[in-house]
Amino acid sequence: MKPRLAVAAVLLSAGMPAAAHRLDEYLQSTIISVQKDLVRGQLYLTPGVAVFPMIMASIDTDADGAISEAEQRAYTQRVLRDVSLTIDGERLNLRLVSKNFPDVAEMKQGRGEIEIEFIADLPQSGPKRRLIFENHHQTRIGAYLVNCLVPRDPDIRVTAQKRNYQQSLYELDYEQAGVGSGPRAGWWSSGLLWIWTAVLFLLARFTILWRQRALPAE
Repeated sequence: MKPRLAVAAVLLSAGMPAAAHRLDEYLQSTIISVQKDLVRGQLYLTPGVAVFPMIMASIDTDADGAISEAEQRAYTQRVLRDVSLTIDGERLNLRLVSKNFPDVAEMKQGRGEIEIEFIADLPQSGPKRRLIFENHHQTRIGAYLVNCLVPRDPDIRVTAQKRNYQQSLYELDYEQAGVGSGPRAGWWSSGLLWIWTAVLFLLARFTILWRQRALPAE
């Protein structure tokens, strides 16, 4: 069973059209999963029969009819340059985890899909976060789908998903428990420490005055 089918039951379903894969499109499906310190993406790229020659030419740069390891790496990097992830307005650095290219014969029949997995580290922030994914790969023939997995971490809760009409732009809002709220949390901690310091100082001052008054007069 392919990974995409295995996780279908735990996808957050919203805005996923049921239309069949058209022969003149380059179907690009993306699955995103978030953790507190990491985001993971899985790309599945399936060229339709009519656009296969164009896609094959862009991958098989020496035109020998096969896809070498070097050509796989080069095309994978091209795809990753055409997609982007931002968290709370900050662009993330995508790192390749794995890639898998099908047989050319399968791709020629419109059945083979290229699989690319990537991750990105998330900077620390407050409890409310917004993740934005954009895909600009082969926009002239691209057909895009994007969704996210239900978070495994019970502290993370997805609150909203938004997509443009093409689904080349995807916004994910989520909340996470068990984290501070950034600078405000630091201010609150400092303020609380100052208050307790002032209280202890006043108590010490009161104790000294009380003892002075309790001393017998000479």
